[in-house]
Amino acid sequence: MPDHADGVYLHIHGGGWAFGSADGQDERLWRLAEQARLAVVSVEYRLAPEHPFPAGPDDCEAAARWLVKHAAAEFGTERLLIGGESAGAHLSVMTLLRLRDRHGITGAFRAAHLLFGPYDLSMTPSQRSFGPRQLLSNTAAIRGSYELFTPGMGQEQRRAPEVSPLFANLTGLPPARIVVGTEDPLLDDSLFLAQRWQAAGAPVQLGVVAGAMHGFTLFPLTITERELRRERDFLATA
Repeated sequence: MPDHADGVYLHIHGGGWAFGSADGQDERLWRLAEQARLAVVSVEYRLAPEHPFPAGPDDCEAAARWLVKHAAAEFGTERLLIGGESAGAHLSVMTLLRLRDRHGITGAFRAAHLLFGPYDLSMTPSQRSFGPRQLLSNTAAIRGSYELFTPGMGQEQRRAPEVSPLFANLTGLPPARIVVGTEDPLLDDSLFLAQRWQAAGAPVQLGVVAGAMHGFTLFPLTITERELRRERDFLATA
């Protein structure tokens, strides 16, 4: 973290709830910390299939509650932000909903930054119709990650709001920036979530990146640099 932090960013990594680690993006997060003057806390949540739902969401909820209580003492600021990529975006929304519903905490997190997340685990039309195209993710890969994360659940069970935040009541959530590429099987998820988020009363910036595939910010592309700059600006000013 920089010498003086203007806020704390709770970052939740992606990886289909089954891969990845809290230190997997240290270099990118360190740049973000320096440029946006943030302390960045990345969650080492338990991974499927050894630890299926609700283990990952439980760990993210615990980390967020700890920050709400201790950020001022530990980091000298109460300005909290949350976000992540892919499964991490899903877990970010789940965390905000759990804070609200289980602990009556709203407003502690000032903004959410959500990159190409899956918000309907019963599968949106774009998830179903994407097919076998060999990009970073496709229909079969997504289906497989849901099997690992929510084993034994049928489609109806996966539509439950505590599993698929697209079906939750979204009132009381903070302003959000929601980003997705047009070549991402999760395109509909972001479009639908942005609409529902705004309808629930919070401002939304929706970024749809032409030609970008799932996970595009993990690759050294021109659009990645532009996207990381926009993420930094959003988190610095939220």
